[in-house]
Amino acid sequence: MAGELPAGTRLPTVRALSRELGTSPATVSSAYRTLGVRGLVHADGRRGTRVTPRPALRPHVAAARAAARPPAGGYARDLTAGLADPELLPALGPALARVARTPPAPVERAEGADPRLLEFARAWFAEDHVAAGSVAVVSGAMDGLERILAAHLRVGDRVLIEDPAYPPIRDLLLALGLVAAPVPVDELGLVPGALEPALAGGASALLLVPRGQNPTGAALDAGRARELRAVLEAAPELLVLEDDHLSLVSGAPFHSAIAPGRERWAVVRSLSKLVHPDLRIALLAGDRTTVARLEGRQMLGPRWVSHVLQATAATLLADPGFEDRCKRAGETYAERRRALIEALARRGIPATGGSGLNVWVAVDEEAPAVHGLAQAGWLVLAGERFRTAAPPAIRITTATLAAGEAELLAGALADVLARSPGPRSRY
Repeated sequence: MAGELPAGTRLPTVRALSRELGTSPATVSSAYRTLGVRGLVHADGRRGTRVTPRPALRPHVAAARAAARPPAGGYARDLTAGLADPELLPALGPALARVARTPPAPVERAEGADPRLLEFARAWFAEDHVAAGSVAVVSGAMDGLERILAAHLRVGDRVLIEDPAYPPIRDLLLALGLVAAPVPVDELGLVPGALEPALAGGASALLLVPRGQNPTGAALDAGRARELRAVLEAAPELLVLEDDHLSLVSGAPFHSAIAPGRERWAVVRSLSKLVHPDLRIALLAGDRTTVARLEGRQMLGPRWVSHVLQATAATLLADPGFEDRCKRAGETYAERRRALIEALARRGIPATGGSGLNVWVAVDEEAPAVHGLAQAGWLVLAGERFRTAAPPAIRITTATLAAGEAELLAGALADVLARSPGPRSRY
């Protein structure tokens, strides 16, 4: 394509284009079908046929760093990454040394998953009452989600996502030619009253984060999960995916919006925040068809997840101190979130962060807040990349926030906001 029609451009109706070109409606309709099969356009309900967005993606964090000019002395703190504190992760050295002494898996078994990981996954999911008859090992949560979406959906299908949401989720949907349909989030996760009309508008899948939601820190409680399951009863064929990316260190118990017996579903749990982000391992449970399709897609690409990485992850998970380490990490992250939220509250600045690694701070204008903090030595992210219709806010990663830094950061933000005219919004 020449690129003359930007992504999202609405194409003329079949009849209008046939009149303009002087050809039959059947010819135009056939052309539209061919473009749809090739993934170049998609039908968007009453909004008509549109050019499918398939962008070249750029990491949002890198873009944010490039946009903010550093002060003369450089940044005092970079609070944009959203990653775990390395000091709270287990040491890889001993596990790697043990793996190095273990003979590699025989060639005929190379395509399978590590039995120890599968055993751990089944037990872990069973503890949280997740039906774990079918489990798989994937190369990170996003890898698992991408393979499932690609296996189940077609170009132009609508996927309900949270608003605000983790930007790579929206980027992934765009890259697959899927249409993201935002649903509002409050401190307890997806809002049931907003999910119901979103389902009525038509959707093929729902993707949500049950706890440690990025960027707001929302977490489902038992009541909210029950409400969502009741709403989802009206859409039994909907594919429901839960990205439990923080799991044991999220600071919140697991509650699922997936009812027992649902036809198409999956829960994926990354190990990045538990053992190490560079291991690129996630464990996934789902219905038999979904897991089978995922493994089939996996066979078409990498074929299997590195057994060296799997063995390293299994060794770390089997360590007797693993659960205690996760508990301490979760408590530490909670203390750091709470310290910043309370410091901001003392200055009249509303913020949320009930779980996870981030605090979501309501502001009237994002750019002045981000640039003002950058000049004070604090690098944070504007909420624009995360949100669709949600009010303006900034995301601050508190995972590595040291004692005393919460007061300094809150004071710096209060000074920046005091220089910005207008009433402060509330998220």
